[in-house]
Amino acid sequence: MKKERFFSDAVREPADKTWSNCLRVDDLILISGMTARGKDGETLVGDTAHEQSRVVFQKIKDLVEAAGGVMDDVVKMTIFVTHMSDNAQVWKAREEFFTGNFPACSLVQVAALAKPEILVEIEAIAIAGCSKD
Repeated sequence: MKKERFFSDAVREPADKTWSNCLRVDDLILISGMTARGKDGETLVGDTAHEQSRVVFQKIKDLVEAAGGVMDDVVKMTIFVTHMSDNAQVWKAREEFFTGNFPACSLVQVAALAKPEILVEIEAIAIAGCSKD
């Protein structure tokens, strides 16, 4: 087995010795929890759960593709929201990024995320090539 870290110019990397945004082990692609922070790592993009979710799904897409997969290779997501009432907004954004069989998914309400204005955080697991016929 081989573990390799992948990067996307569209997603800010964390500080050294903290975590990896995207790792691939053989065909397994692991994406850390993504939020709607901009490329500078501070500015939040989007005021609603829908807007933030779209930013997050785009980051996941960029990282999955950097690791050699496609969005339909995502098999599991865990979505953290600060308000369960935002679930419809998250689902609406999700529909813009997936086709066919949607990933297995957990939606969890949490008391808080890294900053009070962050409404959504999503982590994903993909298996490169699994969506091909």
